[in-house]
Amino acid sequence: MRMRNKYRKPTTLRCNAAGSRCSKSVAVWSLVGCLLMLHIYYFVHQKDGKRTENQFRMVHDPQLRELQQVEEENIQIPPPRGKRSPRAAKRRPKRPTTIIDEFLDENSQLRSTFFPGEKTAINPMNDAGNDSFFYYPGRIWLDTDGTPIQAHGGGILYDERTRTYYWYGEYKDGPTYHAHKKAAARVDIIGVGCYSSTDLWKWKNEGIVLEAEESNETHDIHKSNVLERPKVVYNEKTGKYVMWMHIDDANYTKASVGIAVSDYPTGPFNYLRSKRPHGFDSRDMTIFKDDDGVAYMVYSSEDNSELHIGPLTEDFLDVTPTVKRVLVGQHREAPALFKHQGTYYMITSGCTGWAPNEALAHAAESIMGPWETMGNPCVVKSKTFRHTTFFSQSTYVIPLPAIPGTFIFMADRWNPADLRDSRYVWLPLIVGGPVDRPLDYNFGFPLWSRVSIYWHRKWRLPQGWNVLK
Repeated sequence: MRMRNKYRKPTTLRCNAAGSRCSKSVAVWSLVGCLLMLHIYYFVHQKDGKRTENQFRMVHDPQLRELQQVEEENIQIPPPRGKRSPRAAKRRPKRPTTIIDEFLDENSQLRSTFFPGEKTAINPMNDAGNDSFFYYPGRIWLDTDGTPIQAHGGGILYDERTRTYYWYGEYKDGPTYHAHKKAAARVDIIGVGCYSSTDLWKWKNEGIVLEAEESNETHDIHKSNVLERPKVVYNEKTGKYVMWMHIDDANYTKASVGIAVSDYPTGPFNYLRSKRPHGFDSRDMTIFKDDDGVAYMVYSSEDNSELHIGPLTEDFLDVTPTVKRVLVGQHREAPALFKHQGTYYMITSGCTGWAPNEALAHAAESIMGPWETMGNPCVVKSKTFRHTTFFSQSTYVIPLPAIPGTFIFMADRWNPADLRDSRYVWLPLIVGGPVDRPLDYNFGFPLWSRVSIYWHRKWRLPQGWNVLK
């Protein structure tokens, strides 16, 4: 005989007199839940489908396979040139010399390895047949006049009106010095250089499009101050080209952004003013223009301990009050943003002055965050090259729309002993394949794909990349 448990709760859903209304509510919410699950299922499988398509193309396209076949680098530290005096050894005990020490030492025996001489310069006007359109990261890069390109910390604007690429950067063709004993190496502001190209390899010098102020010492861009990382975006509503840049004094205490504007991509640009965006200090920065025409500024703040992201006003001449703090406490700078299949990606560097350090890749479904860290994107058969971002620092990422998932990673190999002789490191960046580490803040692996920057001593873009032809 079964005993009835008087304490057991009934399994049926209790409803009052409005039972039919309750049943309808349950049915509606069940339907909403099903639709939500179907939406999530579709979203996940759509991303998986696109990722699978990209992986298939990466495996079967011989030109993309070639970009992914990285070269080995095995730089050996040379033996010391002579014995240290006993007095020197006593005053400063000898520690093992590192590759980075050799990189920063202007008298190093490895100097030509990091900064090859003029004989190996990339000269687009000297058509050497098989060497045409090849990039050689770290070599001197000449413009169409045969002069080394001066566009450091730069960015690229593709202008649809002229169907031309414009490369803007710091024009550092002056002597390197220290303002005082503890100051960082610097070059007086000369201005912002501009170069134009239709193939991203042959660059014509368009001159200095924003010149330094020579006489007024109170001016933001007086030659004694700091102008870094200029970026230009075009505003379709106003028909203006707007330049944003990092503005500072020689001691890096001003920590502001500057704004300039022009009617033409080749300038001249009219400098408007400087400000601290959202009331925060701002140093390394970049501008990203989204598919919907909205532009965003990303900048290192709070003494470089975090990044801030916020949209610009419709005319691109100011920031809106909206701002998000991301990568808090991670001490990242030199942000370079790009977008692929609806996902936002960003490459950043650590904060070690002119010395190279390890890059990190980050991703987000919304540009305002949250941003997740995906790990080191550098692919090279050398631990040292991987942990120093090929002895360079990120500045920009160029999309190549004709080859989905393929980009150019732009970086600077800084030469603190002679900043005008800093070099450019351009390498293929490919988005594809699963990431190789879990998210920092969520469980499991993300839906988006891995970001990989492949090291090559010599490489060129795949055929069909250029939509201008």
